[in-house]
Amino acid sequence: MAIAVETSGLTKRYKNTLAVDNIDLKIPENAFCGFLGKNGAGKTTTLKMLAGLKKPTSGQISIMETEQVFGRSQVLPFGYLPDVPSFYSYMTGEEFLDFCARLCKIPADTRKDRVKSLLKQVGLENVRTKVSGYSRGMKQRLGIAQALITSPPVIFMDEPISALDPVGRRDVIEIIQSLKGATVIFSTHILADVESICDYVLIIDKGKILAQDYMVNLKRTYATNTAKIKFYQQADSARFMPHVKDMKIFAEQLNPLEVLLRADSGDSEDLSRVVASVLHGNDLAFEAFYAHNPSLEDIFYEVTGNE
Repeated sequence: MAIAVETSGLTKRYKNTLAVDNIDLKIPENAFCGFLGKNGAGKTTTLKMLAGLKKPTSGQISIMETEQVFGRSQVLPFGYLPDVPSFYSYMTGEEFLDFCARLCKIPADTRKDRVKSLLKQVGLENVRTKVSGYSRGMKQRLGIAQALITSPPVIFMDEPISALDPVGRRDVIEIIQSLKGATVIFSTHILADVESICDYVLIIDKGKILAQDYMVNLKRTYATNTAKIKFYQQADSARFMPHVKDMKIFAEQLNPLEVLLRADSGDSEDLSRVVASVLHGNDLAFEAFYAHNPSLEDIFYEVTGNE
C-alpha cells in the first residue's frame, strides 16, 4: 500500500496547551480521508502543519515520499483549502485563478486553459461578477479551484462543507467526489459527511489520533455480535424465544414480531448459523434477519468515550 501522507511523532504545543500530541499518520494514496473530530480536537492545527503553515514543535512530515520541512522553499506536492478562504474581492474568479497560476509558475501557454478547465470543474465558468458578489458556496468552490491549480496528488481541505447551506453543501460534495485519482483529506465534525464521502477515516480527540483505517476495516473492528430477526407471525416469534435462549444467546422481544439477538462470543457468522439452526429445526418462517453493522457515529462515540 503506497502512502501519500505520513507523519511521525507530530506535535504542536502552545505554551501550556498541547494541541497535537505525538501523532503518527499513514494515509494511503488515492484515499478519500475524513479527518473527524469535535471542534477544538486538533484538526485545523494538524492540517496547517501538514500544509507548512504552522511549525511543528517536533515530529516529521512526508508527503508523496518527500520530506516537508517548515520554511524550506520547494515544489509542494499538495493543494490546501483553509476553513475560511480569502480572496482579492475586486478580482473575478478567472482573474484570481490566473493570479494563482502565475504564482505557481504555470507556463503562459497552458495557464489560460488550466484556469478555464478549473472554473468549469467547480461550476463557475459562466460567472463574470467580482468575488465580492459571490455567495459562501461560490467562494468555497473557487477556493477548491485554487487548491487544484497545480493538479496536486494530495489535497487538504479544512471544514469545506460545514458552514454551507444545503445547496452549497451538495455542490461542494459533488466536486469533492469528482476528485478521483487524488488523495483528499478533509476535516469535519459532521459524521454524515465522512460516512457518505470517505473510504478512509481519522478520528482525533484532544490532540490524539484514536483511530485510523479504511472505513470497512473500522466497521469490522467495532462490529458487535448483534442481530435482529423479524417474523411473519407472532406465534412463530413466541416459539422462537425459548429455543434461542437455551443456546446461551441473549434475546429481547422488541415487539410482537421482532427479536433482538446478541451473543457474547463468536462473530456475526456464528450467530447467523445458530439462528438458522433454530429456525430450520423448528420450522419457523421469518421475514428478515439483519446483522448489526456499526455506523460511523457508533464508532466515533466508542473511541472518544462519549455516551
